[in-house]
Amino acid sequence: MAQITAALVRELRESTGAGMMDCKKALTEADGDMEVAIDWLRKKGLSQAAKKSGRTAAEGLVGVASEKNRAAMVEVNAETDFVGRNEAFQALVEQVAHVALKVGDDLEAIKAATVPSGRTVADELTHLIATIGENMSLRRAKVLTVSSGVVASYVHGALRPGIGKIGVLAALEAESENEALLTLGRQIGMHAAATRPASLDISSVDPDALERERAVLVEQARASGKPEAIIEKMVEGRVRKFYEEVVLLEQVWVHDGESRVAKVVEKAGAKLVAFERFQLGEGIEKEESDFAAEVAAAAGN
Repeated sequence: MAQITAALVRELRESTGAGMMDCKKALTEADGDMEVAIDWLRKKGLSQAAKKSGRTAAEGLVGVASEKNRAAMVEVNAETDFVGRNEAFQALVEQVAHVALKVGDDLEAIKAATVPSGRTVADELTHLIATIGENMSLRRAKVLTVSSGVVASYVHGALRPGIGKIGVLAALEAESENEALLTLGRQIGMHAAATRPASLDISSVDPDALERERAVLVEQARASGKPEAIIEKMVEGRVRKFYEEVVLLEQVWVHDGESRVAKVVEKAGAKLVAFERFQLGEGIEKEESDFAAEVAAAAGN
């Protein structure tokens, strides 16, 4: 029987785009014959993944996993919303979230970790691409931890526990973990899902974003024709309003419509030290399909 070397497996993987374990199995079945191995992968539908890798994947799911004072959130993308309803894809997103919870939010570390099938996350994605027929990718991951307190999670419109299209993690430091604190964390998650804050507190606001906003506000104030001293006060007032819109701790608590988030957290005897919000596909430029142009191109016009 031919020796299946790592170099041979790598060569097959590069030429087909199939997963490492699938390539090794194909070469074993083909007794080391590269052409026979390629045909074996094609028959199994596993050599098609590379062809799909250039297609835009802006759908998919966000998944969360948590334990005590630690929680993880991942976004796994696919091409269509249909795949998000696929049970195998949902199971993979759950598995990837639990992997992140264990190994952290470095994407390469997550891809190299194994899932229950015995494959790595990277190979499991490749396998699923070939099986379902759409490009998929692990886009991002975030893990939050506190030394004392809770990291709560919230998934908006969950398709199943911990799986949906908008996810939020909220890290609350406190003397101890309790159900009331966990409930508050989930409420903060629900609040952030609705209000889309950009920063936790004023000190963490992006300086460039603040400068752009201030420049716009100055021009708007000057258009009023008021003196510079008045303009300066007008701008400062509007900057405070800007903070109330984009800073989580400065926002009005959606659950009562009057308290500030900072006061709600303070009243609970806790400190909100971090949050993360993932909305599926945000920032991905989706391809706009021109069906008429596609038909014309296919017809050679």
